Parts: sequence; C-alpha cells; structure tokens
Amino acid sequence: MGMHMHIASASGNVFGYFWGDELPTTFDGPAWARVLSPRGVGFGLDGLFRLQRPRPGQAWEQDHWDADGAYTFCSNGSRAAMQLEGSPQDAKVVAMSSGIGCLLRRDQAAIGIRMPEGPDCGLRTVPIKTPQPSGFGFVGNPQLVLRVPAVAEVDLARLAPALRWNSAFPEGTNVNVVEVASPGQARIRSYERGVEGETLCCGTGCAVAAAWLARTEGVSDWTFQTQSGEPVTVALRLDSKGRWSDLWLSGPVRRLGRVELDPSLGLG
Repeated sequence: MGMHMHIASASGNVFGYFWGDELPTTFDGPAWARVLSPRGVGFGLDGLFRLQRPRPGQAWEQDHWDADGAYTFCSNGSRAAMQLEGSPQDAKVVAMSSGIGCLLRRDQAAIGIRMPEGPDCGLRTVPIKTPQPSGFGFVGNPQLVLRVPAVAEVDLARLAPALRWNSAFPEGTNVNVVEVASPGQARIRSYERGVEGETLCCGTGCAVAAAWLARTEGVSDWTFQTQSGEPVTVALRLDSKGRWSDLWLSGPVRRLGRVELDPSLGLG
C-alpha cells in the first residue's frame, strides 16, 4: 500500500489533505503542493493541507500551502477538513507557523468558520486608484474587492493580474469582483494569488467583500452566489474603524475520497 491523500471540497474549491502522523520525515509542504496541485499534471487542487490529529481540550492544528507552495491561511480548506474521518465535531483551528486562529462549527448541511479577527484583520485603505468603487482588507491574506455592474461581463483573466502584482501590495493580493443584486444578495468572482487564476469560490474574498459591503450598503448579512453555483453566507459586526468581529462564513462542503499517490511522483 502506498501513501494516501484525502480530498474534500468547499463551495467548489478542492483541497488535498494529509494527516501529519502518516507523512514521511521527508515531507516538504511547499514542494508537495507544487507537485500535487497543478491541473493536468496533478490533481487540480486549490491547496494542500497537513492536519494534526485532534486532541481533547487543545486547538486543532492545520498547515496550508497554496498551489504555488506559499504558506497561507485558507478558510474554505479549513471548512472542508471538517468532512474528513477523524475530524473533531467542533474545533478551534490554528495555522501552526503563523498563529492565525479561527473557529469551526457545523451548520446542518454546511460548515461555518469564524474568520480571524483582531488588530491585524479588517478593512484597510485601498492603496491604489481604481476605475471601479473598491475596498481592501486583510483576513489572514490580502483581498481587493471591486464593485462592478455585472460580474459575468468582466474579463477577470485580463483585469486581475496587473492588480494582483501591483507594487502597492507588497504581498500581492487576491482580486474579487462583486455585483450587488439586492440588499444582502450579491454575485462574486475571485482571482486568487498562488493559484494564479480564477477559482470557483474564495472564502476569504467573500469575507472581505461582505465587510466592505456592510460598510457601504449598511447591511451586515450577505449571501454570495459563487462561480461554483453554491451560495456562501456571511454575517458580521463591523466597527467604525473597519474591524470586524463574529465574522462567520458558511457554505457546503463535501468529502470526495482518497487517492493513492503513485511512486513516480517522487514524494517519498
């Protein structure tokens, strides 16, 4: 028997998972993410996780790498991990290296996540001029949000890269376009750094978009129609400085199965 990778999805984003105690000592998160994630020659993953076994009374530790090997916080991947056998019923989650923390809960058929909060998280001044109304925020990763008349008409592959790599964003940024359909209802599309392309849903992008819309529209509960066709709901409280609290994002998750890695991949 070879090494197995578990696969699960959240709102259209697909992730690979390994339990830490099943990994060889040669495990290299960034390198493995770059090998296993690419479409066509890999599994088409949006990111790769290492999970530690849950321990009673302690935080559930997770590590996540983007498809390009960058170590980041990923809300959708953390939610989807709750569908794996061996996951806790409810858990506090920390990213081991960064210390970013969040909470997970089961919402009937969905999994909810309370996003990181505190002085480092919240809405920030948009550091560039954009032709569209825009917002910017940090939620464990940077998110630029542009409001457009119709997301379906946006050539995101052409629009997003110049913004994603703009020098005004030292760490780069994800780029999201939103279309408000009615109070509390919006459509969203997201271009994610690390993946370097559009994904079916960016949970952290939805979170920052909801916070910005809460400020501009005066509505604190939002349902986003994502490119996956599955809705994502966000509810939050926002203070006058743009810092949020109790920012909960919820949406469907699925366990897709597990695959045995072929030795030809050279991963141990």
